[in-house]
Amino acid sequence: MKVLLDTHAFLWLLSGDHRLSEKARKTFLNSGNELFFSAASLWEMCIKISLGKISMKKGWYEAVQSEMEANAIQWLPIDMPHCERLAKLPFHHRDPFDRMLIAQAIVEDMQLLSRDTCLSAYDIHRVW
Repeated sequence: MKVLLDTHAFLWLLSGDHRLSEKARKTFLNSGNELFFSAASLWEMCIKISLGKISMKKGWYEAVQSEMEANAIQWLPIDMPHCERLAKLPFHHRDPFDRMLIAQAIVEDMQLLSRDTCLSAYDIHRVW
């Protein structure tokens, strides 16, 4: 199955955070799954770093790239069909980054690995 990683899930997976569910960890480790990291998530990380909302060690960008390569996580750019689908989403959730992940998951027929239960209000399969 194709799995899109929510920003927090990606960070928790890489850091071994205890908040990661066992099902999420197994989904990540299942070599039969195709894993994806969205440009929206990197954008969110960059904004939160610049605002001081999250702290990352020096070399974090290279570490993200290295972890993506080591774990066969594919890059998912934001494409025009994602934006078109985003415009049609109901406002069950207002976070712009999560909304883009939802639109991408719908367009690309992916499951979304996320702890955020609000995302289940959309026509996606949320894994946690």
